[in-house]
Parts: sequence; structure tokens; C-alpha cells
Amino acid sequence: QVQLVEHGGGSAPTGGSLRLSCVASGSSSSNVNCMGWFRQAPGKEREGVAAFDPTGYTTYADSVKDRFIFARSSPSDTLYLEMKNLKPEDSGMYFCAAATRYCPLIATMSPHSYAYWGQGTQITVSS
Repeated sequence: QVQLVEHGGGSAPTGGSLRLSCVASGSSSSNVNCMGWFRQAPGKEREGVAAFDPTGYTTYADSVKDRFIFARSSPSDTLYLEMKNLKPEDSGMYFCAAATRYCPLIATMSPHSYAYWGQGTQITVSS
């Protein structure tokens, strides 16, 4: 089992910055292969924001490249998502996720690859 708890979030104006963190714990937390950040806006499907695969390679959604930075502490028990130059379309519920099963690079941005999820934290960007 892996427990994930997100921190941070809140509101910011367009062009502002926010930082999220996610702490992983549990009996299987040392067996995590992939971890990622996802977001979901009302009426929309959950989408991948950034994720890393078992090799540590990080993938970003095109919509957040050059604006968001996904970082993790060693040994990967805490994730961070630095968000800059925020846009209203970045608003939504943000979730961190972890997978202990094999998750190839091609699958890291799919929510179906992850069995463990945090409770989510709301981000609201005002125009």
C-alpha cells in the first residue's frame, strides 16, 4: 500500500506561481516505479501533467512544458510541482499518483497506470 498526501494549492492570478508537494508513505512506498501529477477540471477527464518512469525520465504535458517543473526528493518519498506563469486553463483538482506495477514510459501519463492516488488539491487561476 502507498499513501499519498498532497499539500499546497490554492488561488493565483494569471501569470502567478504555485507549488504543490506530495508525500508518499506506506509499506510499498519503496517499491514505487512511476509517480506523477494529474489534474481534472469540472466536466473533463483526468489528464497527466507530469510523470516519471522507472528510469527517472520525466514527461510533461505539452500544455505545461517550460512552465511547470516536476521534482522529487531522494528516495522519491516527496514530489514537488512548481507551477509558473499560470493560466486560467490550469485550474482544476490536482492529484499525485503512484504505481508499483511496471509502467513503461509510454504509459506514465495515463491515469490507468496508477493504483494509488492522493486526495487532490484545488488550483484556481483567475483571469
